Amino acid sequence: MEAACSYLSIYLSIYTSIYLSIYLYIYLSIYLSIHLSIYLSIYLSIYLSIYLSIYLSIYLSIYLSIYLSIYTSIYLSIYLYIYLSIYLSIHLSIYLSIYLSIYLSIYLSIYLSIYLSIYLSIYLSIYLSIYLSIYLSIYLSIYLSIYLSIYLSIYLSIYLSIYLSIYLSIYLSIYL
Repeated sequence: MEAACSYLSIYLSIYTSIYLSIYLYIYLSIYLSIHLSIYLSIYLSIYLSIYLSIYLSIYLSIYLSIYLSIYTSIYLSIYLYIYLSIYLSIHLSIYLSIYLSIYLSIYLSIYLSIYLSIYLSIYLSIYLSIYLSIYLSIYLSIYLSIYLSIYLSIYLSIYLSIYLSIYLSIYLSIYL
């Protein structure tokens, strides 16, 4: 009688640990992969689109306006000064070449630096913020949903099967 009870307790502990580990593995892997992929895709797409659009628009507008205004003013002033001074000195008198080269280099460098910095900062900030927010939100939502669903299903199945088999075998051997 005592041997039958110990045999039955061992059988029940093995059976219930195998059954529960398989059941919990299937249930938790499906539930967690679906739940986490939906939650992370929605959360990350919203968060990243808002964050990146705001961050990139501010960063690019400031960076490009400063960079382009300095770069274009220096580049255009040097280029136009040299070009116009050589060109006008050949075709016109020395006075007109110096006057017009200085005037036009200053005028065009200021005008073009302001125009290009405003235009490019607005255009690139809008374009890059929209493009990067859409691209990163789609990429990260797909990548993280696939990665986390596979990772969590494998990790939880192994962890729960080992944990439940040990726990149930100890629990059933003590109480049965």
